[in-house]
Amino acid sequence: MFDWLVNLSAILVFDKFGFEKGSHFGEALHFFIYDTIKIFILIIAIIYIVTFLRSYLPVEKVRDYLSGKHKIVGHIFAALFGMTTPFCSCSAIPLFIGFLQARIPLGVTFSYLISAPLGDAVVIAMLFSIFGLKITLFYIGFALLIAICAGLLIGALNLEKEVLIEVKPLNSCCNSIENSQTTLKAKVKESFEYTKDIFKKLYIYVIIGIAIGAFIHGYVPAGFIEKYAGGDVWYAPIVAVVMAVPMYSNAAGILPLIEVLTQKGVLMGTALSFMMAVVAVSLPEAMILRRVISLKLIAIFFGVVTCAIIMAGYIFNYLIG
Repeated sequence: MFDWLVNLSAILVFDKFGFEKGSHFGEALHFFIYDTIKIFILIIAIIYIVTFLRSYLPVEKVRDYLSGKHKIVGHIFAALFGMTTPFCSCSAIPLFIGFLQARIPLGVTFSYLISAPLGDAVVIAMLFSIFGLKITLFYIGFALLIAICAGLLIGALNLEKEVLIEVKPLNSCCNSIENSQTTLKAKVKESFEYTKDIFKKLYIYVIIGIAIGAFIHGYVPAGFIEKYAGGDVWYAPIVAVVMAVPMYSNAAGILPLIEVLTQKGVLMGTALSFMMAVVAVSLPEAMILRRVISLKLIAIFFGVVTCAIIMAGYIFNYLIG
């Protein structure tokens, strides 16, 4: 989807600026330019589309369907939907914000946010080609289970007051069916103004978060996890996950490293829990979320997901080694 942007960033950094391919700074700068532009595009496009469509869609009916007796169905749907989207943890945030704007229950939005970076069709295909059907099915099952259970738990804590962005009703141009041309113009203008307002509040956090991710991408050595969490020591999954949280990558980008780690003696469960933590909870993601939700909710989100991934690592190691 953004291959053109990857190529454009590479041309700019390595051809125009003259940095050497494979150099720490060159790779970090390439990552920063590409990811910043990509997430800016996603934020503007998704928030605008969701805001505009929300003025037409019966949002209250959608919210009612995804809550109450349909709560678990909503979480399952959100988790399954997340695994169909090709987003990393930071790229998933714009749609997460869109769900908040649509007044989807908070826990359901987190089921999506957790599930989205963990896997898509490309990742599943890569997992299958590298590790086979059994490992792939285990991974998919645990990814969905973590997303659903963590979303249910966060939803049960009634933390809606911890959402920092204002959710506007957009009723001023939704109810009238007279003078449809004027109404459409009003909706377009209001959606644009609202998107601009949200973007102005977010962009500096996006830049800071991606800058941190770019530094990690360019300077953290690939053998870092292998050195401290290899072998079958009991604490390996804990160390792997704690090390992974500050890092930043998508599942497709981290899979080659996972293959190398398992070949070097890291247990499969430890390696996969490391991958899950890298892609599902990251420091850059926290920096971007800081303007959307409170530190308390970020801490709860990271704590719940981190503990769930550590448990998954132990179960992985017990079942498949």
